[in-house]
Amino acid sequence: MASLALQLLGFLVSLTGAAATVAATFMVEWKKRAQASHRIYEGLWMTCSGNDRTTCEMYESVIKLPPEIQAARAVLLLSLFISALALIVSTVGMKCTRFMEGMPEGKATTAVVGGIMFMVSGLLTIIITSWFVSKVVQTSQNAHHLESSYEFGKAVFVSWAGGLLTMTGGAFLSCRICCQSRTNPSNSNEVLAAVNTKANYV
Repeated sequence: MASLALQLLGFLVSLTGAAATVAATFMVEWKKRAQASHRIYEGLWMTCSGNDRTTCEMYESVIKLPPEIQAARAVLLLSLFISALALIVSTVGMKCTRFMEGMPEGKATTAVVGGIMFMVSGLLTIIITSWFVSKVVQTSQNAHHLESSYEFGKAVFVSWAGGLLTMTGGAFLSCRICCQSRTNPSNSNEVLAAVNTKANYV
């Protein structure tokens, strides 16, 4: 029962982290710059600018984009793809589903594989977000004019949170190996004790 609760907790936490990563991927405020009352925001897919009223435009060319935006696009999409696969694999392997009912060991292994995939997805999100922040800070330090320097925005924190939650949920799902390693010896000891009792009676 405890392992089932741990599975459900890990699955829900991973799902929340994946949802946060989706939100961060499409948020506009990855980089921001303020010039007096005029504000400029740059996301992975569009840029927005304005004073009281903000207008947004999609990027016309991918080749002309800064390397940190191109890399963040690719890695976050890869991370979301792995999370989608992990969602399917974990659903098949969880105890509360009816898939693979005749193969308990295979079902448990499938759940663990799904948890590991969630951990890989979260790790990719954290790594690329941290690299993006380092590039923005490095560019700002090298800028000669303060007006041309950028700061990282709210999407960075959402992405970090999403990656951390996804990794945490995946770790909970993968912890079923520990639960099984603890329960299996006890079960085998009970079987041996029952056999020895019957032998004594004979």
